[in-house]
Amino acid sequence: MADFNVNVRGVGSVSVIDVKGYLDAHTAPELENAFNKLINDAKFQVVVNFNDLSYISSAGLGVFMAYVETMRDNSGDIKFSNMKDNVYNIFDLLGFPMLYEFFDQETEAVNKFNDKG
Repeated sequence: MADFNVNVRGVGSVSVIDVKGYLDAHTAPELENAFNKLINDAKFQVVVNFNDLSYISSAGLGVFMAYVETMRDNSGDIKFSNMKDNVYNIFDLLGFPMLYEFFDQETEAVNKFNDKG
């Protein structure tokens, strides 16, 4: 089984999901569970920190597509940070930069939520 870990922590009113290892069809349900818990807790401002993610498959990408509409319908969003080039290239290839905001650092993504007027 692939090595994958999800950790959710709060940074002010923003929820940060740290993902680590390999995100694929076998491990995507762990990330789905994290998103479901955030929705149940009415936490819709989410930053996903990819600092420790080594690999993502199309199934992993699908998790973000499945939840972004719910987040945005509730005045939130999903923003991405700390992505390695090889992981970003997968997102870029599939057009994600037109749909999501990408940040070099987690603090930039968190601040983007806090700067909203």
